[in-house]
This record gives sequence, C-alpha cells and structure tokens, in this order.
Amino acid sequence: MRRDLLQSLTLTLLQAGRVWRRAADEVVTAYGLTEATALPLLLIGRLGGDLRQTTLADALGVEGPSLVRLLDQLCEAGLVTRREDPTDRRAKVLHLTAEGRARATAIEARFDTLREAVFTDVGDDDLRAALKVMHALQAGGPKGASKGGASLTCGPDEAPVPRPAAGGRA
Repeated sequence: MRRDLLQSLTLTLLQAGRVWRRAADEVVTAYGLTEATALPLLLIGRLGGDLRQTTLADALGVEGPSLVRLLDQLCEAGLVTRREDPTDRRAKVLHLTAEGRARATAIEARFDTLREAVFTDVGDDDLRAALKVMHALQAGGPKGASKGGASLTCGPDEAPVPRPAAGGRA
C-alpha cells in the first residue's frame, strides 16, 4: 500500500512538474527570458538589493560558475547590475535595474494570477501539507540520510536503484 502511494506520488510529482514548467515557461518567454534566467531575476527582486552572488547561488541550489553565466546574460540584457560589495571587495552584490524591477514585477503578477488559477480549489491546509512533502523531498530523503550516505535512489547499504524505462513508473 505505502509503496503504491509513494510510486503514485513521485510519478505525479514528475508529471505536475512538467505541467508547471510549461506554464511558467510561457509566462517568462513572453518577457524575453528563459526559466534559467527568470528565476535569478525573480529571486533578486524577492530577496532585495545588495544581494551577494553566493547567497543567490545558495537560494537557487546552483554552483557559482553556473550562476555567473546566467548573471552575465541578465547584465547584458540590462536587467541586473553587479557591483563590488562595499564590505568585501572580493564579493559581488546584485541589484535589479529599473527595467529588471519592472520586468520582475510584471512576471510576479502573471505568476500570482497563474498560481491562483491553478490552485483555486486547494485550501491553505492542503498547500501546507504539499509544502511539507516537498521540503522532505528537498532534504534528500529520510532523516539522517546525509550522515549515513543514503541518497534519493539508494540507502547506505544498497546498490543504486535503476532508473525506470521511458514511460515506466517513477
């Protein structure tokens, strides 16, 4: 029973993720961005000015070099500026330009509308429960798994679980 529930949950998660990404991609491409460039732009707006690149990389869950390429694109597009951190010249801080702020605000408004339309029949308690499940998944599995070397695909004493074939259960 639990195995079936977990299989259904993970398969549904993958399918729902694809649906959301398609919808989100339609929103951001209307503003000349990709998913990869839109997320840093939105997070800089949400987290505020004087945001260090390392803080943004952590929030995005990406490595520094990957973020630098995205920031280069956003800077070239005139949406973000990078400046020396006044407290540490080795570090860079990020700011939205006026155009970046306007675009981020417009995208956030479209996402607010999209979220309300998608989740109109979902109550706050269900949203909290869904977030609890997503946070457990983000944490990488069972409690203490990182100490024991477990991953999302195998336990500390197990061989990696083979990936399902295309169209198979996840």
